[in-house]
Amino acid sequence: MNSQTVAVPVGGAALTGDLTVPQAARAVVLFAHGSGSSRHSPRNRQVAAGLRTARLGTLLIDLLTEEEERQDTLTAALRFDIPLLGGRLVAAVDELARWPATRGLPVILFGASTGAAAALVAAAERPGRVQAVVSRGGRPDLAGDALGAVRAPVLLIVGGRDRHVLWLNEEAARRLHVPHTLHVVPGATHLFEEPGALEQVTERVRRWCVEQLRTAAG
Repeated sequence: MNSQTVAVPVGGAALTGDLTVPQAARAVVLFAHGSGSSRHSPRNRQVAAGLRTARLGTLLIDLLTEEEERQDTLTAALRFDIPLLGGRLVAAVDELARWPATRGLPVILFGASTGAAAALVAAAERPGRVQAVVSRGGRPDLAGDALGAVRAPVLLIVGGRDRHVLWLNEEAARRLHVPHTLHVVPGATHLFEEPGALEQVTERVRRWCVEQLRTAAG
């Protein structure tokens, strides 16, 4: 297991990320956090650890610089700047193609909350690089017109008790022109804090990602 701290250059600054790549990795999953979260999110770290058991590398990255994080803590504005976050993800996707540990590996984007919209924007901008997109408790509706431009299959995961976000995901799914699946975790709320909920998310994502990679390889 190759683990390292990496930096993604963006507009004169750098975004910090934690890259872990198992031996003989099948792909690398790039995590997009949202709504004030960071690469230290315990939920995404738990999911990432589960994905690595299926030989999927993971990159958990902060989409805002330290100064931007301080600004966002006060205003909560940047976490909803989907064009900015999507552009940062595109930069990370491009870096993955350059790093020796990930060069040549298919890329899967995993977005939570507003990060899901950023992931869909990045997928639309890099159709030749992004193999699949996963949204966990996400806001894919915020991707706007990018939804119709996505060329990779999409998995939308929502808690059954997260009713408003579930409705938003249903509406966003109607605008996708690619194979997509809406998976509802019964009894789960927005953060999947209920016993066993996040484990169910991890297992569903792991199986779905492996299926997509097999389909693409076939």
